[in-house]
Amino acid sequence: MATPLTGAEGGRDRDEEGRAQNQRPRDRYGRPLPHGSAGEVERVPDDAEFSVEEGLETAQRLLDEGYAFTAHEVLEAVWKSVPGPERELWRGLAQTAVGVTHAQRGNMVGAARLLRRGADRVAEFGPDAPHGVDVVGVAAFARALADDLDEGRALPGDGIDPSGMRLRKG
Repeated sequence: MATPLTGAEGGRDRDEEGRAQNQRPRDRYGRPLPHGSAGEVERVPDDAEFSVEEGLETAQRLLDEGYAFTAHEVLEAVWKSVPGPERELWRGLAQTAVGVTHAQRGNMVGAARLLRRGADRVAEFGPDAPHGVDVVGVAAFARALADDLDEGRALPGDGIDPSGMRLRKG
């Protein structure tokens, strides 16, 4: 893995090929902290790989603990590694988790859009989605939260509870 480089204007960290690196310390909602700070969450490396089983288990544990941003990173790692049309399922799961993250951060409009986009993407897989993923439940959770955001019924920060998003049936 390349050593992160910092842009002259204090921009994003970049690897030797100029690709963005995301290894700055983060708060519990995924917001970057200054270099050298103690992060509130352990970061998922940019090159992390998870099997489908590991990804589902790890992401669910993180959602249950309130860490939607880190769950999003895990789901994104699976998305990047699975082949074919199944990638869209993982992309949708990652979008719902990052939608929750935006809601936790207070970006209610952006959160609602991401939640609905992710819900639509996962719902396309129907009740027989691979790996026992509960796409019906995930889509319902995401749409309900988006509605709560639109109507002002959800408060940012700890007022957004990602543990209601159950990735698997049963």
